[in-house]
Formats: sequence, C-alpha cells, structure tokens
Amino acid sequence: MLRTFAKAFRTPDLRRKLLFTIGIVVLFRLGSAIPTPGVDYAAINSIQKQAASNDLLGLINLFSGGGLLQLSVFALGIMPYITASIITQLLRVVIPRFEALHKEGQSGQTKLTQYTRYLTIALAVLQSTAVITTARSGTLFGSDTRVINPDTPWTVALMIITMTAGTGLIMWLGELITEKGVGNGMSLLIFASIVAGFPASMGQIWGSSNGGPINFMVVLVVFVAVIIAIVFVEQSQRRIRVQYAKRMVGRRTYGGSTTYIPIKINTAGVIPIIFSSSLLALPMMVTQFVRDQSNPVVGWIANNLGSTDALYMVLYAALTIFFCFFYTAITFNPEEVADNMKKYGGFIPGIRAGRPTAEYLNYVINRITTPGSIYLAVVALIPQVLFGLLGVNQNLPFGGTTLLIIVGVGLDTVKQIESQLQQRHYEGFLR
Repeated sequence: MLRTFAKAFRTPDLRRKLLFTIGIVVLFRLGSAIPTPGVDYAAINSIQKQAASNDLLGLINLFSGGGLLQLSVFALGIMPYITASIITQLLRVVIPRFEALHKEGQSGQTKLTQYTRYLTIALAVLQSTAVITTARSGTLFGSDTRVINPDTPWTVALMIITMTAGTGLIMWLGELITEKGVGNGMSLLIFASIVAGFPASMGQIWGSSNGGPINFMVVLVVFVAVIIAIVFVEQSQRRIRVQYAKRMVGRRTYGGSTTYIPIKINTAGVIPIIFSSSLLALPMMVTQFVRDQSNPVVGWIANNLGSTDALYMVLYAALTIFFCFFYTAITFNPEEVADNMKKYGGFIPGIRAGRPTAEYLNYVINRITTPGSIYLAVVALIPQVLFGLLGVNQNLPFGGTTLLIIVGVGLDTVKQIESQLQQRHYEGFLR
C-alpha cells in the first residue's frame, strides 16, 4: 500500500488528484469544527464530557466526525445523503418509475442521483430541526445548560438553514472528489470522519482508571485481528462461470468468450448493521423525551435495551441477519441477471438459460448470504462483547460498522489508485 502511494505521488496527474482530495478532506474537517451561528461554544465544551450516550445520535455524530455534539456547520455530516441513498434504493421495489430509471442506464442514473440530492436536502432540514430541538431541551447533552444564545425563533431558523447548507456543501465536496479526485468521494468523507474520532476514543481507553493501558492493548490486538479477518472475508467471492455462445453479426463473429459473475460473501456491505443499530436505538431515544421516567415501560427499555445488555445483543444479531438477506434481495435480482445473460447469449455451463438460471443464482446467493450474515453479526457484536468484558464504556460508536467502513473504503481507494497507475505505467508486450 505504501509503495502504491509513493508511485502515485511520483505521477504528476495522479499527484494532483491526491492533493486535491486531501485539500477537500481538510476543508471537511475544518467545517466540522466551526460552530453554527447562535451556539454558545464555551457552554458546549464545558458539558460535552457529560453528554448522554445515545446510539442513534452517536451514529450521526460518528459520520459527522464529532461535529454533531459540537453543533458545528457540518453537524449532520454525510448521514442525510446516506439515508437518502438507501431510501432511493428501497423505493425501486415500491415505485416502478424508479426501477425503470435504474434500467435506463446513464440518463436514468443521473435522474436518480438528482432525486437523491433533493431528498438529502429535505432530510437535512428534518434532522437539523430534530437536533436543535433536542439540544434546546437538554437531551442531546444530558444537561439543562443553555447552549443556544440567544434562544429566539430567528436564531433557531438560522441554525437550521446553516446546518442544511452544510449538508449540501458536504454533498458537493464528495462529488468533487469523485469527479476530480481519486474517486469514491462520499465514502472517503465518511472514512475521514471515522478516523478523526479514533485517537480521542483510544486515548479515553488508555486513560481510564480501570486498567487503562492493559485494556488499550487488548482492544488494539482485537481490532487488528478483526481488521485482518474483515480484509480476508471482504476479498472473498464466489465466481460463477458464464459462457457466451458465438453469434454472427454481418461478417463479424461475437461472443465465444468465458467470464464469471463475482458474488461477494458480504453482498450487503455495512447497510444491515446501520439499519439494525438505528432501529434498536429508537426506543432508547424516545424514552429520553418521556417526562415520567418512573414509567415501567421506560424502566424496562433502559434495563434491557442498553448496548451491552443480552437482549439487545440477541436482537442486534437477529436484525443484522434479517436485513442482510433483505438488502441482498433488493440489490441482487437473479431474474434480471438471468434475463440479461439470455439476451446476450450467455449461459452457466450445465444450467439451462432462463428460469433455471435464475433459480440457480437464487440458490447460490442464499447459500453465500447465510455465512455472510453471520459474519456481519459477529463483527457487529465484537465491540459490545469486548467492552462489556473489559468493563469500560463503549467509546467507539458502532465499532463493527467503523471497522467495516474503514477496511472497505481503504481497499477500494487503493484499488482505484492502482488501476490509474496501471494506465500510466503499463508495460506492454515490448518494453
């Protein structure tokens, strides 16, 4: 990896792309530290260490690089865009128009991207309103300290507009990286947000009074082992051989080649963990707005749905497995793949084209998804189990998610840089 980056910086065109990407990331991190107009920054700094731990808010804070708890300009981070992208994909199942646009090629994808942008702005307005309302009520920080000064309707409206504009700017910065940088802009911004919070989180583990240095080493060793396992699984795939028959078009012969369909063990990526985490975090978040904290339902949720409770872990694993199958079924359509293969004269050796091919692909994807979903559930639960055994607070929100994103984005970025290097340093048959 280091050799790849060294070669990249020796290539003028690729060096400009890398420096451009680094500059955009620096702007993104700078915006995560600039407070929104109307925020009492001194008050936030004084109570941030006592901030209430909420998993859903922690997820948004994770993707904003810590900007949420600072009520910064980029407080919402990239989370509205991620949510909008997921909703747009799910709407393909419900709305035929979205599915038709998906099949239209580049023009259809452009329209879907535009719809995603509009939905991102709408979600940014809703989320910024919810965050500011939560901050005014004291629920966000677990304190009654006033963090908005002056607390007037005009100030609140200005904060909503600023945070929404910040989300739009982040979306534009991500697209700039995709267009003029090394590519995969949104993922790189998420990567930067997560990595930015790691030093402080690991420092808290080191400085804890309950065996800090020992816990730090244990966490570090486990995380390195998990990263190695994630790299191994994420690179693993089942290759289904596809043979294309020869066909004559005019005087030319097409086809006759052999290729394969790569099916990853973890087809769904990190989406199932995000779905299950957000769903389980909602009850705990709702209870914080209930005035009567002595209510038995509130007490049961507080005692059984904490991130280290046994019931929470069981539900977490079950929902992760369910959403893994659900999202894989949405993103990989065996019938569509079988129809495309039949249209271009492709077939799987030993399997008839058409419906038998679709049934075979469905059989394979279900068998691959089963170990993939179990792998996701194990990775998602490792941080909860580890921190529970060590008796320390979970300082790395959604640790399984962070590791999956870091490894996935890192591998993808290195592959893109290597592919661009091969285009410029390709040694042909003759030197």
